[in-house]
Amino acid sequence: MSTDIVTRPVTVDGLSSAEAAERLRLDGPNAAEAPPRRHLTVRVLRQLTDPLVALLLAAAVVTTVLRDYPDTAVILLVVAVNTVIGVVQEVRAERAIAALDQLAAPTARVVRDGQDLVLPAADLVRGDLVRIEAGDVVPADLLLDEANRLRLDESALTGESLPVARDVGEEASAGTVVTVGRATGTVVRTGAASALGRIATLAATTRPGPTPLQRRLAALGRVLGLVAVLLSGLVFAIGVLSGRPLVDMAVTAVSLVVAAVPESLPAVVTLALALGARRMAQSRAIPRRLHAVETLGSVTVIASDKTGTLTEGRMAVQHARTADGAGFDITGTGYAPHGAIHRDGQRIAVTDELRQLARAGLLCNDATLTPPDDKRPEWGAVGDPLEGALVAFAARCGLDPQATRRAWPRVAEHPFDQELRRMTTVHRCCDNRYLVVCKGAPENVLAAPLVDADAEELAELAAAAQEMAGAGLRVLALAAALVDMPPVDSAHPVGLRVVGLVGVGDPLRTGAPEIAGSFTEAGVRLVLVTGDHPATAAAIAGQLGVWDTGDPVVRGDDGDPAEADPAARVFARTRPEQKLDIIAAMQARGHVVAMTGDGVNDAPALRRADIGVAMGGGTEVARQAADLVLVDDDLSTVATAIGEGRRIYDNIRRFLRYALSGGVAEIVVMLLGPLFGLAVPLLPAQILWINLLTHGLPGVALGAEPAEPGTLRRVPRSPQESVLGAGLGRHILIAGTLISAVTLGAGVLAAHWDRPWQSVVFVVLGLAQLGVALAVRAPRPPGGRRGNPALPLAVAISALLQVAGVLVAPLRDLLGTEALGAVELLACAAVSVLPGLLLRLTMVIRRRKAGSVNLTSPDGSGW
Repeated sequence: MSTDIVTRPVTVDGLSSAEAAERLRLDGPNAAEAPPRRHLTVRVLRQLTDPLVALLLAAAVVTTVLRDYPDTAVILLVVAVNTVIGVVQEVRAERAIAALDQLAAPTARVVRDGQDLVLPAADLVRGDLVRIEAGDVVPADLLLDEANRLRLDESALTGESLPVARDVGEEASAGTVVTVGRATGTVVRTGAASALGRIATLAATTRPGPTPLQRRLAALGRVLGLVAVLLSGLVFAIGVLSGRPLVDMAVTAVSLVVAAVPESLPAVVTLALALGARRMAQSRAIPRRLHAVETLGSVTVIASDKTGTLTEGRMAVQHARTADGAGFDITGTGYAPHGAIHRDGQRIAVTDELRQLARAGLLCNDATLTPPDDKRPEWGAVGDPLEGALVAFAARCGLDPQATRRAWPRVAEHPFDQELRRMTTVHRCCDNRYLVVCKGAPENVLAAPLVDADAEELAELAAAAQEMAGAGLRVLALAAALVDMPPVDSAHPVGLRVVGLVGVGDPLRTGAPEIAGSFTEAGVRLVLVTGDHPATAAAIAGQLGVWDTGDPVVRGDDGDPAEADPAARVFARTRPEQKLDIIAAMQARGHVVAMTGDGVNDAPALRRADIGVAMGGGTEVARQAADLVLVDDDLSTVATAIGEGRRIYDNIRRFLRYALSGGVAEIVVMLLGPLFGLAVPLLPAQILWINLLTHGLPGVALGAEPAEPGTLRRVPRSPQESVLGAGLGRHILIAGTLISAVTLGAGVLAAHWDRPWQSVVFVVLGLAQLGVALAVRAPRPPGGRRGNPALPLAVAISALLQVAGVLVAPLRDLLGTEALGAVELLACAAVSVLPGLLLRLTMVIRRRKAGSVNLTSPDGSGW
């Protein structure tokens, strides 16, 4: 395929905004049809087919046959409330995830009203003129009007693994990926009518699989269910042997199984993850997959790119050196086309040599500048930020970018090549001659066939490039030649002359060293992996505080970086496949790796990493390959996301600690009660009522607890660690034992004093569990900020309903309880606070011994 740019007639101004709006109204958005929403009946049936709920329904049938209508009413009430909670949580989770999909929607570069714009891909309409380049996902079916070395990865549609060449007049299908070259095309089909839309419509009913955490919790649920069944069977046997009716004990055993296992856990977890993802999105970090939320909490290494992540991403040419050795300092703000040229501290007029250098950088370039408008108060760059800096540099040297490009139209090109590390373009001059421009890494451009440059001059230019890189600038070399005929092979032009060097600066983001320090405090190692010059990479890493003079700098062009010193924190001149090897080597050493990237060549590494983090301003391929998208390209957002991931996991474990300790207490009370003279400590209806109140509102409220004050100062958890690891199982047994002790003690004393001991057991067991919910809550955030007001409110409501079970006559008839006096209720309340008070006191003592009120254990419990 020729490297000449082939075109067909097309309206270069694109559609007008009014015409596009009318077509969008008629055709609808460029998006696949949303999957049909589940009917309410289907959602309810899914809840009712849960094995534990099925057990309850079976028990309801038994009690109905026996005309035990109070127990039947309680069982059906529990089923109804659990079903409502489950359906509501499912709907809220789906809405949260749908909102994330909207935030993560792809964008497209469109020409409208003669201007290049970046719009949501969903706003594309038939007739739109769209530009695509390497790293983009084709946003709609396009008829190609212009193509240059265009190759598409069509594996998403055809399964063909090798990229396919596409030329003018052919179609580029939606969903395919541009691997090489660039093109312009007219939209011919959108939405469900596009190639990708037709497939998406067929796949709309596909349900996503469970997340890793959900699988671990499902396995835990099976184990807990088996243990609960065995212990409940033991309770059943003890009751029957003690003379209790067989059917009554069967219903009791079933009720105990349901009470002991937190059947609402999967819904609580899904909701916690979805709402956590929403909170991340509000912090400008959009999780594209729910499992990213949970994995973030265990990240140990962040392999970060430099440009736009650790730096501001607003690149500008700060220094230039022409071929005659003259050096210039260039000033200006962002991408604004205004600035000044200085030499030796004095402002000067632009020299011819500097103007030629600026023109070469402008022509060998695909970016454009956009002026400020109502939505954007500053000049911006559409395209690669580095190339945008070269366009602004040309404008600051007095060139009109649009007029210059019209006067020197491009007729052929070789886009940037990762292996050659340079880009070449060919332009027609007014005298029918051709200007060849080559731009790229100094060591590659200066190694090309050059004329009129001896070894000494090249050495001086290489030394100047090294000096500029050492100052933290990204250095590009430019060479050009005026020829009579365009080169046969634009990838390897001959006869070039050095035009000069440009040093592009991208200052560190404000607070970047503090961000790096926060990662270190969180036990996360920040590693710089970049294609920049080693001196540039080392300078930036030094400013971040993660590299000192004498520390290793691993070069990708000098061996295999994956075999480098494990302590190395700077990798320079790395190629895409080497990034993949670096990540694999870190994972082999037991690290959980988050990788940041923005280019098409970063996509494999983003997929290989445990968490792929894409820049919002990067290529669509990188965003689609990533698990997390940083809308603001700010690495500090990753720290926020890590804290959110740890908070969510802590709250899931907090819910388990609370719910399972209550289940343990209920089983222990039922097992040991007969040994203390309490023949049947609780009736089935009473067990289910306690389960309903404790696992309902308080359980959901625990999922909204704020982050621990020391969340980002803890060692990351191991991904191999059980969800009950880090001592959580021991804590559950301790809490369950305390609740059991006070409950049995209160029941024995009430029986000794000839009081309604079963009602006392019922009240104390429920209130003691609610007290543990308050004990395991997160410490109050520093600075006087409010904690989680929903938890004490939920506990208060549940406690009132628990006490109502012995005060309200209809509830007493339903639950089989007896009335308790005010003194008895006060005594029950006083006894019930002991387990929670003791647990909370233990936490405070441990913190004081450690000398910090913010001490937290690795699992965030503070125990």
